[in-house]
Amino acid sequence: MRSVIVAAAALFAVATQAQDAPAMCASLATSLKLNDTIVTSSSPVTSGQFMPPDGQASQGDLPAFCRVELTIAPTADSDIKTEVWLPMAGWNGKFLAVGNGAWAGSIQYRALANGVRRGYATASTDTGHTGSDASFADGQPEKLIDFGYRAVHQMAVQGKATVDAFYSTAPDYSYFNGCSGGGRMSFMEAQRYPEDFDAIIAGAPGYDRTDVAFQTLGMIQATHETPESYLEREDLELIHSAAMQMCDARDGLTDGLISDPAGCDFDPGVLQCKGGETRACLSEPQVTAARKIYATITDPRTGEILTAGMEPGSELLWDRVAAREPHHMYISLFQHVLFPDEDFDYRDLSIVDHLDYAREVDGGIFAATSSDLEPFISRGGRLLIYHGWADQNIPPMGSIDYYNEVLDTLGKARTEEGVALYMVPGMGHCGGGHGPNEFDMLEVLEQWREDGKAPAAVLATQREHGQVVRTRPLCPYPQVAEYDGTGSIDEADNFTCAVP
Repeated sequence: MRSVIVAAAALFAVATQAQDAPAMCASLATSLKLNDTIVTSSSPVTSGQFMPPDGQASQGDLPAFCRVELTIAPTADSDIKTEVWLPMAGWNGKFLAVGNGAWAGSIQYRALANGVRRGYATASTDTGHTGSDASFADGQPEKLIDFGYRAVHQMAVQGKATVDAFYSTAPDYSYFNGCSGGGRMSFMEAQRYPEDFDAIIAGAPGYDRTDVAFQTLGMIQATHETPESYLEREDLELIHSAAMQMCDARDGLTDGLISDPAGCDFDPGVLQCKGGETRACLSEPQVTAARKIYATITDPRTGEILTAGMEPGSELLWDRVAAREPHHMYISLFQHVLFPDEDFDYRDLSIVDHLDYAREVDGGIFAATSSDLEPFISRGGRLLIYHGWADQNIPPMGSIDYYNEVLDTLGKARTEEGVALYMVPGMGHCGGGHGPNEFDMLEVLEQWREDGKAPAAVLATQREHGQVVRTRPLCPYPQVAEYDGTGSIDEADNFTCAVP
């Protein structure tokens, strides 16, 4: 009888809290006290549609939630806007913080909406500025540090405190999910602030932004070296077709996907025009440009490898980076952060002349390169990395290189305890591409951290016009998906993860 009474009392408490949630939410505007933080607003939002204030897309099918807006100022120059969305019913007991791409500069409302739909108390930050370039850094070193790593840490600390204040209990688990620039944030958190999150997802992590900038602008230099060097769309299609012809079937299937691009030594020189050819071939300057895009970037003075190049199979996405105009994100890095006092011209960028100085100015603000994850793993932390093999922005081999560096630092057993890597054939930067690119890494992360279920095959889906056309397992590195030999090659059940 006593257990029945206790259970009934608990249900009554939950129901009462749900009824009182709007009032509790509104009261946070005056009752919530956080270090270095002003509670700008705290207001209940009814279920249904939410229209973001900055022109981002409307978000629908939302549960009722408490929207808390914070302004965090750990320094006199800081102005870190953060929002915490708290489900007013059906909270799953967990906290989820989400990352930003590129230069951040806005609250990520779509990611906030996705989080509360799944029952998470969810937080997002603009990292201390508005706008999509690095002009905020002009004469503002503290704002640059906020963007580099401090804002996400503050979001974690103040976000969890907000959760505690609203629900009268701390979250059972705290997670972070970011891709691209958000993947860099993921690495920063695991390395600098191992106590902030219990587990972290890092998609396409741009963890060494300054060095990668030399590779990205190198792509543009290659295709603009002479007027004859430029690769038009039809040239990229030609190169892609040749790369697929050579590399696709190496895994035993001709399926439009290259399972292991790094293992295929494709040379675009096979396409160079011969004799009087002028069509369906590349000029010598174009071949040179394509070779540079594939090539590993090294310091000619020391032989140090800075970053890998692009992989076979990624060619159809090159024009998003090596276009007529240079990539704005990296141009902004050089103009506003690394060389703000100079008349910077990307055509003059040189590893010999500029790399050392650029790294000195960076000073670790953008570089999250430490392979010592022991402080994170020792407290139960889990880091799940994924990267598309056809990524056109951040070389995918960088994620493999980092994983191997962690192996060297921590050893196989410790690394496998706390770090997992998934390479995604055919996927571009954080999505897109020409292969299965929809998957739920958050569920994998939860099962790993909460239930001790080691990462295994993850179902990835490819859709065309809203219809599923292919599924394929993603495998924890170094495994790849191998066809069992029977059944449709478009169904994941007919594949097994194995080390090639």
